[in-house]
Amino acid sequence: MLTLHHLETSRSQRVLWLLEELGVPYEMVTWQRDARTRLAPAALKQVHPMGKAPILADGDVVVAESGAILEYLAQRHGPRSGELAGLLPAAGDADWLPCRYWMHFAEGSLMNWLVMQLVFTVIPTRPMPFFVRPIARALCGQVRSSLVEPNVHEALALMDAELAGCTWFAGERLTVADFQMSFAVEAALTRVAAPGTLPHLRAWRDRVAARPAWQRAIAKGGPVVMGA
Repeated sequence: MLTLHHLETSRSQRVLWLLEELGVPYEMVTWQRDARTRLAPAALKQVHPMGKAPILADGDVVVAESGAILEYLAQRHGPRSGELAGLLPAAGDADWLPCRYWMHFAEGSLMNWLVMQLVFTVIPTRPMPFFVRPIARALCGQVRSSLVEPNVHEALALMDAELAGCTWFAGERLTVADFQMSFAVEAALTRVAAPGTLPHLRAWRDRVAARPAWQRAIAKGGPVVMGA
């Protein structure tokens, strides 16, 4: 039996969505974030030394890192026919390189900037001496406007342009790249993107949200990200 260790409002929603799409039996253990720090509980390190969700247990096999889990599930449980047959495009297929690119783009080129955006937004709200707060607010605002936001918007523009010509990130087939990108897209559209912008990216998000498996995953795992 597969067991997903799921942390609320985290990247593990990607894995929960794929499990629902595959229709394989699994159990879910839900972990709550610390109310003050918003970090995963220390007890999660009993499952994996890094103590970060998602973590997938498959018998004696324990897999961490959402991208690795998605590939593991697609390889072990992906169907050979039907809509999900192309979850892991074979080397040489037209979808192979785009799939690999977006799998790495999610964490390598986008999530780092989204995390920085969140960090530099939150810092001025944390307890500190009153005379330090204006300085912290100014410095954090400068970092966001001069460094973080230009990189985020550049990445979002690329994603929107790419999706203008295809249904899914790697082409016309749903692949693991779409599952990997889902958390980053939701975070970006919730926290950064201006309303009415990025029509192709929003259309992709609407296609994802319309899928029954996505809806079941949300019902079981909760919202993908906290609101801005």
